[in-house]
Amino acid sequence: MGGQPETFSAFVKLGGFLRDFCNGTSGEAPWVEKLTNAVTQAKHQNGWFTEDNVLFALNSWGNLLTEEALGGWLSRYKLLQDPYPGEEKTVALIMAGNIPLVGFHDFLSILLTGNRVLAKLSSNDTVLISFIRDYLVSLEPIIQSKVVLVKGTLQDYDAVIATGSNNTARYFEYYFGKGPNIIRKNRNSAAVLTGKETKEQLAGLGEDIFRYYGLGCRSVSKLFVPDGYDFDLFFQALYPFHAIIDQAKYANNYDYNKAVYLMSDFQLLDNGFLILKEDTGYASPIASLFYEHYKDLSSLKSRLQNDRDQLQCVVSEGVVENEVAFGQTQSPALSDYADGVDTVDFLLKI
Repeated sequence: MGGQPETFSAFVKLGGFLRDFCNGTSGEAPWVEKLTNAVTQAKHQNGWFTEDNVLFALNSWGNLLTEEALGGWLSRYKLLQDPYPGEEKTVALIMAGNIPLVGFHDFLSILLTGNRVLAKLSSNDTVLISFIRDYLVSLEPIIQSKVVLVKGTLQDYDAVIATGSNNTARYFEYYFGKGPNIIRKNRNSAAVLTGKETKEQLAGLGEDIFRYYGLGCRSVSKLFVPDGYDFDLFFQALYPFHAIIDQAKYANNYDYNKAVYLMSDFQLLDNGFLILKEDTGYASPIASLFYEHYKDLSSLKSRLQNDRDQLQCVVSEGVVENEVAFGQTQSPALSDYADGVDTVDFLLKI
């Protein structure tokens, strides 16, 4: 099942452990202590990795790592054969560190396709992946040889999966472009409002905006609103997130970006913890959100289609194909691939 039966089974057990840990019901005392320490260490390593956000990431993965979800995902690739007949390849995995466990889907995909991970962790997120590797090895010692964490130069690999900024992507393409690769660049997410949204939908949009402090590619950083849109209901629905300003790193970004905008005489909308700036770009700085007016939805749909290579998600209701429901951007399914590139299909064709 998915590479080797023991690998599939180990991930199912990992999912159960993560769910129990987040619910406070795990009986595996030594591993509970180790993960508790890892959560603390992750925050010390990266100030954006608050306990709340790390637990959200752990719980999200716990909910996905079930026999049913994993089996349904892999069945479309005929990967539930036992044993899987593919030849093991070594895949170099260069991980980002913007949000907790951001590279875990690639890690999971490589192992469940019967391949070997040669991982270079981001300096901002080494603790959590290292814990997961150790836990998986405790379940199935064979995984020890299938996951190698590299600090120096990557060598002896058959393919590369690398995630970074637009600048690092050019570096990746120069060094890794000759062989099989997936190289991911910056992406952002947007929301389309029509003015008919409920308060509950707008509150869900708050989760899409503020979860992980807006640092993920699935975080909404841009709003499209109709001409004459009244932001009062939007700001009222977002008020429950006001405590985010108590996080020092977020508050520093809020103060800095607000000062820069005001010195440049930009017209802003501001509720004390989020700055709205009218801007045609997609990548708004932390603690700010770009917005843009539209006259008709048909023209906006064409715009979004043309800009699809810049967008990870579009949040809306009944506006665009493959839209994401309000409040759901940070809860992707296993088949919701980054940049729309099917990682499993890529790995099976190396």
